[in-house]
Amino acid sequence: MAVANVSAHGVSTHDDHHDHEHSDSFITKYIFTTDHKMIGKQFLVTGIFWALIGGFLSILFRLQLGFPDLNLEFLRPLLGGWITETGQLDPNFYLALVTMHGTIMVFFVLTAGLSGTFSNFLIPLQIGARDMASGFMNMLSYWFFFLSGVIMFISLFIETGPASGGWVVYPPLSALEQAMPGSGLGMTLWLVAMVFFIASQLLGGINYITTVINLRTKGMSFSRLPLTIWAFFLTAVIGLLSFPVLFSAALLLVFDRSFGTSFYLSDIYIGGEALPNTGGSAVLYQHLFWFLGHPEVYIVLLPALGITSEVIATNSRKPIFGYKAMIISMLGITILSFVVWAHHMFVSGMNPFLGSIFMFLTLIIAVPSAVKVFNYLTTLWKGNLRFTTAMMFSIGLVSFFISGGLTGIFLGNSAIDIQLHDTYFVVAHFHLVMGSASFFGLMAGVYHWFPKMFGRMMDEKLGSVHFWLTFVGVYMVFFPMHYIGIAGFPRRYYSWSTFSFSDMYTDLNMFVSAAAIITFAAQFIFLFNFFYSMYRGRRASLNPWQSNTLEWTTPLHPGHGNWPGEIPAVYRWPYDYSKPGAKDDFIPQTVPLSATPESNLPHEERLVKLEKEIIAEEQDVLVAHETKGGH
Repeated sequence: MAVANVSAHGVSTHDDHHDHEHSDSFITKYIFTTDHKMIGKQFLVTGIFWALIGGFLSILFRLQLGFPDLNLEFLRPLLGGWITETGQLDPNFYLALVTMHGTIMVFFVLTAGLSGTFSNFLIPLQIGARDMASGFMNMLSYWFFFLSGVIMFISLFIETGPASGGWVVYPPLSALEQAMPGSGLGMTLWLVAMVFFIASQLLGGINYITTVINLRTKGMSFSRLPLTIWAFFLTAVIGLLSFPVLFSAALLLVFDRSFGTSFYLSDIYIGGEALPNTGGSAVLYQHLFWFLGHPEVYIVLLPALGITSEVIATNSRKPIFGYKAMIISMLGITILSFVVWAHHMFVSGMNPFLGSIFMFLTLIIAVPSAVKVFNYLTTLWKGNLRFTTAMMFSIGLVSFFISGGLTGIFLGNSAIDIQLHDTYFVVAHFHLVMGSASFFGLMAGVYHWFPKMFGRMMDEKLGSVHFWLTFVGVYMVFFPMHYIGIAGFPRRYYSWSTFSFSDMYTDLNMFVSAAAIITFAAQFIFLFNFFYSMYRGRRASLNPWQSNTLEWTTPLHPGHGNWPGEIPAVYRWPYDYSKPGAKDDFIPQTVPLSATPESNLPHEERLVKLEKEIIAEEQDVLVAHETKGGH
């Protein structure tokens, strides 16, 4: 772990930021802010809002699926004409609910809400930077996301209903306005909203990558970065390379919808009449969408895994097992995520030889994922475990990653996928391995860094209740779906009552729907805990979890600039927990190796000389700055 010679951007003084902070109005401090910490909180609160909307939509369609004979007349004041005369959900609106639930949860909650929150909040704090490389671009990234959300929210209230072609919006259903009500204005608004969302993600990704590369404090080499920063950095790389492809897919879809082109359309008949479109291919759209769609799985999963690494190491009071192996596995996931997209297309008529290649690559990606799971379990093994709420959510993530990952082996096999494709088995798989695991990573991050965000502690007892209800509820919702899927139940169907073979699973569907309602209700415990603790929670100490990373060296309520005076230098990696010979069970990154001779390892002793040179250089800079100030 060599000491890096990093740019000395940290010579900015407290006075500069102190003056800047006092010049901020309410608008510039809380709304159009350029402070990365406030922008992270904006992403978080907006993500929580969208999680409630997305969760509520899922409850509406689970009512239809679990209780198809239930009279939903009581929802008419809310849904109006989308409740039929017989008291059922309108079939077109059911498809819109499924579409908007998937869109909101994948993009607005697990992409923007998770990565936007913690990449913004933690990157400068954990690498030792005053702020992001560009505060203005950072602000723009949030407001593009906000504008995207406003447009998507408006689409929920238009007369013909929101987009209803599934969250993947496959053509020709999404390309022809006359195909169904949700293919009209609702689909147009969906596409416009996604364009703004993609712009938001690209602005954020450029900022994250630039900040990590250029603004690390003295001594913060890449080999000393916390695994959270590695995860955020690689997530930004994936997003920067894959989101433009989704933009191109959406742009071509707009051309087909509005300008008479035929990128995705050919040989279409509506009401017995042939449309003039020829030469297009709907499979082209699938290639473009899934080239983003599968990396998107890791765009939402990698930040959650990074957060889990930090939380598990801190609360096991042990160094993370296999630090370098964890980084290599994340690099492997990053590369492989771009070459497995066509396993979503095994039933699209793909050449079987090509399918076998994608099957091989898909199964190979299980290797770095298994490395991460092994390292988590080994870190937990014989650790001095502290079961904080964040720790329990992190362990819950590992559980989902294992159980959901195992079912991915079935779906990665092209022969088995022919039977299981587009059944509830797929729904169960990706909700466990991507949706629920990433959501648990988000929750772990909120509970762990809440004291740094707001200077107060969340209630641990309420947190435990929230965890257990959610953890058990998620398995109660998605585990039975595997059996329903193996039985052949197709996803996205409005009703199964016309199929006699489905009668035996009626009770199981009712069970899943009841579990979903209880799990959704449990999230209001978190909501109360979050907002109550923000103002009335117990005041936090500077380092409540006794962590080693840099963010805990800032004041309780850090201003815009994070550190008063000089940014601290870094002398060691972030996982010196329970080090043999050490006086305490944690040694922060800012503690020089020369201050801990009793616990230094042989290779660390060799770094002490280099470390002394850094300290002398820091003192020279400080003296020069004070001399300049005196003049």
